Amino acid sequence: MHFHLQFPIPSFPQQLSYSDKLFFTGSCFAENIGEKMKEEKLRVLINPHGVLYNPSAIEKAIRRYIGNESLKEDELFFANECWNSWEHHSRFSDPSKEACLQQINTSVKSAHEQLRDAGWLFITFGSAFSYKHKGSGIPVGNCHKVPQKEFTKSLLSAEEVISAYTALFAELKKLNPNLKIVLTVSPVRYVRDGVVENNLSKSILLQSVHRLVEMHEHVFYFPAYELVIDDLRDYRFYKEDLVHPNEQAIDYVFGKLKEVLFDSSAKDLNKSIREILDAAKHRPFNENSEAHKKFKRTFEERSLQLQKKYPFLDLGAGLDYLKSS
Repeated sequence: MHFHLQFPIPSFPQQLSYSDKLFFTGSCFAENIGEKMKEEKLRVLINPHGVLYNPSAIEKAIRRYIGNESLKEDELFFANECWNSWEHHSRFSDPSKEACLQQINTSVKSAHEQLRDAGWLFITFGSAFSYKHKGSGIPVGNCHKVPQKEFTKSLLSAEEVISAYTALFAELKKLNPNLKIVLTVSPVRYVRDGVVENNLSKSILLQSVHRLVEMHEHVFYFPAYELVIDDLRDYRFYKEDLVHPNEQAIDYVFGKLKEVLFDSSAKDLNKSIREILDAAKHRPFNENSEAHKKFKRTFEERSLQLQKKYPFLDLGAGLDYLKSS
């Protein structure tokens, strides 16, 4: 007896190696999966603008990374006792204009460098609803708790998304000819828009990404949305808000992604890394016992061997703990 609907996901025609640099941008689900990749010791940059939800805001951010375009002072605005950017998440907001601008432009520079060298770009669309600030006409990625009456809300069409991203992918190809792009739709349910409206929004995003995949050989789709909505399909796999997938759901989706995206060498290396990371988390009853010291030395040697074989690998705090024999 089966209690959830599993469906086959074909392996990607091109696969990920541990030597690849990765770039994640988009909704909070992009952050969830990006953080999982980072935990597995891949070289990852996640959301240099902070969380973004709609395709227009994400496109604008990526264009800034492509051109390494610094934000200018006059692009900031003051609200809620902080300087803010309409393009950026509030984690960049600061009472100091100079500090706000410096944080943003340092992040843009890092994003440009990572995107130029990345093997994979993961873009997660959250909502097809977009917002413009009435006073300036500027499309916004974050409303920064400014009253809703200050914005106009509209629903993007699939044609608008497809047209914008076709042009964007051409620019990305010029910057980084070897870049592969993975499109996903977030399973987060934007019920504040309304349940019917959320489903309409998701349908536009799904239509858009599938058309883009058909049009571009270096662009792929991963069914994160379907894995949560159709495979798990149970509120047990959501947080208490019944909107965001919980840790169990995120782990499940990430496991499926590894199955179809990692090449055989990446899977083998990932297994070795996981064993070392699990060993580093182990806390015995007696830290000073000879048995535990031997255990730590064994895994320290394995760690050092891995780092010698893969110089780009950084096992971080886990290795530091194992060294403290």
